[in-house]
This record gives sequence, structure tokens and C-alpha cells, in this order.
Amino acid sequence: MNTPTGRMIIAGEPVAGTGAEIRAVDPSTGDRLEPAFAHGGPVDVDRACAAAWDAFGTYRTVPVTKRAEFLERIADNIEDVGDALVERAHAESGLPLARLTGERGRTTGQLRMFATLLRDGNLEIPRIDPAQPDRTPPRADIRQRDVPLGPVAVFGASNFPLAFSVAGGDTASALAAGCPVVVKGHDAHPGTSELVGRAVSDAVAETGLPAGTFSLLFGRGPDLGTALVTDPRIRAVGFTGSRQGGLALVAAAQARPRPIPVYAEMSSTNPVFLLPGALADRAGELGTAFVGSLTLGAGQFCTNPGIVVAVDGPDLRRFVDAATTAIAASEPATMLTPGIADAYARGVTTMSGHDDVEVLARGSESDRPVTCRPALLATDAERFVADESLQQEVFGSCGIIVRCRDASQVRAVADALEGQLTATVHTGSGDESEAAALLPSLELVAGRVLFNGWPTGVEVGHAMVHGGPFPATSDSRTTSVGTRAVERFLRPVSYQDLPADLLPRPIADGNPDGLLRRVDGAVDRH
Repeated sequence: MNTPTGRMIIAGEPVAGTGAEIRAVDPSTGDRLEPAFAHGGPVDVDRACAAAWDAFGTYRTVPVTKRAEFLERIADNIEDVGDALVERAHAESGLPLARLTGERGRTTGQLRMFATLLRDGNLEIPRIDPAQPDRTPPRADIRQRDVPLGPVAVFGASNFPLAFSVAGGDTASALAAGCPVVVKGHDAHPGTSELVGRAVSDAVAETGLPAGTFSLLFGRGPDLGTALVTDPRIRAVGFTGSRQGGLALVAAAQARPRPIPVYAEMSSTNPVFLLPGALADRAGELGTAFVGSLTLGAGQFCTNPGIVVAVDGPDLRRFVDAATTAIAASEPATMLTPGIADAYARGVTTMSGHDDVEVLARGSESDRPVTCRPALLATDAERFVADESLQQEVFGSCGIIVRCRDASQVRAVADALEGQLTATVHTGSGDESEAAALLPSLELVAGRVLFNGWPTGVEVGHAMVHGGPFPATSDSRTTSVGTRAVERFLRPVSYQDLPADLLPRPIADGNPDGLLRRVDGAVDRH
């Protein structure tokens, strides 16, 4: 059955919530969608967490090949839902069908990527320091491997109903690590969440795993979400959303008798630095392209560029002319929810009314509900550096140009920035030395530094970092995209002088799984 039923899923069983009724809203029309869902409560959290903890003892020990089969089966099941999944996500989010089709491919692709990581034995590199009894002092036999943390709570995101939600990157990497997952689905797309949740739950049953390996709940963040994060059986949290929501979860997790890590992606304005040679070479082209990236998806990607930094002068004015023309010609785009659209309008009004901000252009108005009217603003570097409120993210198609006096002021702006997911540099003839001088500052402020491109679009691969210093994320040492995402849900354990028959397979004598291991400092598969 490829239609939602309005039920949560707890350890393989459909469960009706008993709390407040919720319905998805089609943001393009304002129509409320069937069926109705209901929030869960403390009993549901307790049941899901108990099942996850019961499952953990078994799931953490299943062979990696079976874990890989499970992830691949999830991907197959999601694809088997067919067009009904993309159509439901479109109705609940207003996102274009083509975008959602691509997002489904990204979702299944990252599940299969982690399956490949498991099959290839590349989830970790175990370490072995063989005993040296003749050394003075003697060295014991010491071996190290990674073990999963335990059940993980995952919070679905509003802006990616597939790739950052029920079976998105947080869930895929946690399951790859050997951790059961309890998902709090997003109220904006409950039908999509249920369809994907059933695909995951079916895969659990089809591969013979414990039923508690996966559950899906709905509920308010301050209530069910906090109860989930503070349940003692939950050992880590994955979150994508607002800074306010992320910090609330961090606070709740740190207040536990046994604090746990919260990996929260929260806020980023993704600055773009236009160096003089780039502006001289292609100012008009850059202005148009910037607006294309700013307005992509109504500005609701984590990586839409919201700040442009450049030395003032005729070339920057050519950039501004092209950008204002593109903004003025842009059509209002549908936003994800009425609440997000209202927050965007309030944010633009606040920024536009700031004494030190100039309004350069606005997009056309619309009578349609839940739309984003793009905005382009400007200020100067001295005021930008002095007032942190000018750095705050306005989630949507709102950008601000920071005019600088010279190259040293460009670097001062870079040094004053909050933590970011991305930082972009556009270069041209003669910009080599300035780019080299700017790069060290950007390495300290962003998780991904890119040149002569635009930050929208995150490749899912081995080298990607989708993270960054606070407030982009709550932990700058990690990524939520790419194969290194699995490291968030593992921890190292050393084993000293264990009898050979007790050694776990990854560090056993003879390397029975043919893993890449570091033995006495050298990497090999022996």
C-alpha cells in the first residue's frame, strides 16, 4: 500500500497517536491533506526507546555484510514505493517533482554508499600494537576498534523531506554504524515520513533484524522531542533545523545525568567573496549567477549564499546592477510551510528596517499563499563587523552585500564571521596572492571552502564535509554528509592482552575479514 494511513511505527507495529491532531498542508494551495495524524506521547517514546535498546545488543553484533544488505533493502523499498512517494512529498512541501525525484536518488544513493563502505571493510581502520615483551619497559598487546554508541534519535528536517529525514543521512550513517534509530518525523510532511518509515520497517523484517532497530514517532519538539533526547537509552542525536531548536536539544542532552552528543546542523549564511580580478573579468555574470544560487529552492537549502563580500568600486557596482535586475525579475517561489514563510517575511522586514542596511531590490509580489519574495540588501564592512545581527540567517532568498574599503577589510570581515557550512571565493586574473591570504581565515570559519562555483548542491561522497564551526553545527569536528558521517555514532575501544579466542573479528589474529588495519603503525590487510 503506497498511501499514508496516519500512523506512527514503533518496532514494526503501526501505532495511532493520542495527542494533538496534525495534517500536512499543501503550501501551494493552503489545502489541508488527508489523512490526519496524531502526536505521540511519553508512553510511545518509552516503548520505542525500550525496543531500540533491546535491539541494540543484537544489531551491533550482526555481520557487516548483513547490515549492508539491510541498507540496500531500505533503498530498494523506497524505490518500490514509486511515484506515490514523490507525489506525496510534492503535495506536502511544494517542492518541484524533478527536485524531489533527485532527492529520492540522493537518499537511496547514500544508503547504498554506506552499504558499500561496510562490504569493502572500510567502516573503520582497526589498530594493533603487538606486544613487545623484550622492550624495557615491556609493551602489552594493545588493539583498538570502534563500537557503536547505542540507539540514536534522528529529527527529520523540513527542507529535505527525503534526504535529511526518515531515511536520510543521519539515519543511514547511524544504521551503518550499528545503532538502532528512533526518528521524530517532521510535522510538515507526515505522509512522506510514514511512507519512508514503512519502507525502513519492512526492510528490518525482511532481513530478519530485531523489530526495535527502527521506529518513527510524531510530536512537538518541546514535548516528545525533549522526552526522546532525555531518555537514558538514547545515546546520540542527529538534527537538522533551526538554531533555536538545535540549541534546545543540546541543552536537554547536556542536562542529562549522562550527557550525550547532539550533532545539530543549525544555521549558515554561506558567504561569497568576490576578489577584484573576478569582478573585473565577469561582474555581470557573477551577479546573475549569485541570484540564481540565492533563490534556488526559494532559498531553503542549507547552503544558499546569503552574504557577498567585495571591495567597493565600479566592478562591484556592475555586479550589483546585474544582481538587482535578476532579483527584480525573480518570481515569488512557494516556501515549505506557512510558518517558514511568515518567519522569512519577518526576517526581511527586520533586516530592511535596520538603520545601517540599504534595500537594493525586491522580487515581485504575489497573491499566492506561502511564498518567498526575494530581497537584496547592502551595508558596509565596518557596520557589518560591528553588528552581529547583520550576520543572522534569514531562511529564504535574502542576501546582503558587504562593501569593503580594501583587501584588508575583506579579510577583517572573514575573520569576524560566525561559523559557516560553506565559504566561496571567486577569483580572476591577479587574485592569486589575495586568495592565498584569505584561505587560512576561511579554513577556520567554514566546513567546505570552494572556488569559482556556488555552494548550493552538496555532493554525497567520501571527501565531502557538510558541517562547520558553531552556529553552523553544534560540533565542528564532524560531517552529516559523506562516509565520514558514520564516525559520529562510533567510539574507540582498546583491548589489552585479550586472549586470542575473545578478540573481536576486526582485531583478531589472521585478519579473518581482510580489513585494512594499522599494525604497529603500518597500514596493511594482513
